[in-house]
Amino acid sequence: MATDLTGGLGEDREFVFGAQPEDPEMRESVNAWIWDSGTEIGLPRIGVEAVADQWQTHDIQVNIITADGRVFNAVAPGKVHDPFGPDGRPRVLGAGPLSFELIKPFEHWKMRLDGELLENTVAQQISGVPPTEQRSVPVAAEIDITGAVPPWENGALLPEAKRVLDEQDEGALMGGPRFEQLSRATGTVRIGEREFTIDGGALRVRRQGVRRLGTFRGHAWQSALFPDGRGFGYIVYPPREDDLPTYNEGYTFDGDGELIPAWVVEAPWLRRLRPSDEDVSVVLETADGTTEIHGVSVVSNFMVMGGVGDHPDFPVLQQAVVRYTWDGQTANGMMERSTRGGLIER
Repeated sequence: MATDLTGGLGEDREFVFGAQPEDPEMRESVNAWIWDSGTEIGLPRIGVEAVADQWQTHDIQVNIITADGRVFNAVAPGKVHDPFGPDGRPRVLGAGPLSFELIKPFEHWKMRLDGELLENTVAQQISGVPPTEQRSVPVAAEIDITGAVPPWENGALLPEAKRVLDEQDEGALMGGPRFEQLSRATGTVRIGEREFTIDGGALRVRRQGVRRLGTFRGHAWQSALFPDGRGFGYIVYPPREDDLPTYNEGYTFDGDGELIPAWVVEAPWLRRLRPSDEDVSVVLETADGTTEIHGVSVVSNFMVMGGVGDHPDFPVLQQAVVRYTWDGQTANGMMERSTRGGLIER
């Protein structure tokens, strides 16, 4: 069975806004979690977020982690790039040192990075106390992201997941129309004088909509692409205090054909701040039965806003590369988890 890399979505979903949207809350983003097949380096989230009410600048986030526990970050606004490609269509979302360019819808994006990042350590991040001094390091990267699996649009696979997004605040937390696509990734990353080759995978995310995070409760999110072409992905939110159902949706992929709808039976909720060697396995269920995918964290980036100081309920976020094993196949993939800071075991 052939694989349709559009997943039935129109190519217009891939092009970026060519002008400032009229709705001041409208936003769009291109984000990617990128990993090598080895464990020396990981890029657990690089992205550009554009919000209409501040259209002269877009926000960027860059996380690059090396196996020795060094972290290279940029979280800042940057001057926007010209969105139009050579053909006059809006193909580029970029700001400051970072850009994503659409080459062919659902098949090829190119990420470019060239600027100064702040060096930190994961141990310092976990402490929740900002360092008194940080060193700037020149970093450059060029990575090709090529689609390998049909895109997953949130709410498209399970009727209950769609109902929750349409009728409850989970839809505002998700941020409107959104899809993600497992991909291959190849390219190079240069940090100072050291160069790394990337030959692995990526999860690319596209969103255009209004996002409101006022009822944030946390989430768990994992995805990976295996050497034989199989893959999986899911997002689940924690149980609600009012006992209403929460968002829970995912998929498995057999290597060709369509995504197979799945839901999460057991998720590795964020409870401890461990950068590596943590069991983060997940159990998924489809109409054909239960699947356990074993995972162990490799490298992590943390944003610790809560659980320390005067803000115990502010969020804590982990973005990581994970080593997954599924029916004898092993591959790296992504994980992002968050929770209220007061729930972290210290």
